[in-house]
Amino acid sequence: MSSEVQEEKSKGLSREDEAKESCTFICSRDTLDGAYPSLVLAVNARRLGMEATVFYTFMGINVIRKGGAVKCRFIPQGVMGAIPGMAEVATKMMKKQIDLASIPTLEDLLEIAQLEGVKFVACRMTTDMMGLKPDDFMDGVEIQTAEQYLRHARNCKINMFT
Repeated sequence: MSSEVQEEKSKGLSREDEAKESCTFICSRDTLDGAYPSLVLAVNARRLGMEATVFYTFMGINVIRKGGAVKCRFIPQGVMGAIPGMAEVATKMMKKQIDLASIPTLEDLLEIAQLEGVKFVACRMTTDMMGLKPDDFMDGVEIQTAEQYLRHARNCKINMFT
């Protein structure tokens, strides 16, 4: 037995077990700070060999609508966010920082996530509430009820609300 196999056995995980690990992330906001975390975590989970699903609900569902990612803004918290025009200024500043840090745009990150195999799921209740149809979403988006999501999530190793 190789030392690599012995090391894996001592950890209690086989390669087959690692391949079956999965995670889900819930995105409920259509802001830059609401959309990025779930996508970054999901892409990295895929790169670790895990299955990854992002469940979009309430305003987060706008992220996966056609042309929705480009509309995501950064809204400062507190009084600053209430000042007229501040969201636009803050969004421009945040997008500049994202670019300077060589972080992909939200649109590019969505594409990267899909290429990496991240599954995007839209909440059925939210789609019904907002009058959305499957054609309103980017290609590859599934629509599921909360029950369907939970049936999957209960078998996942990691579930996060981002």
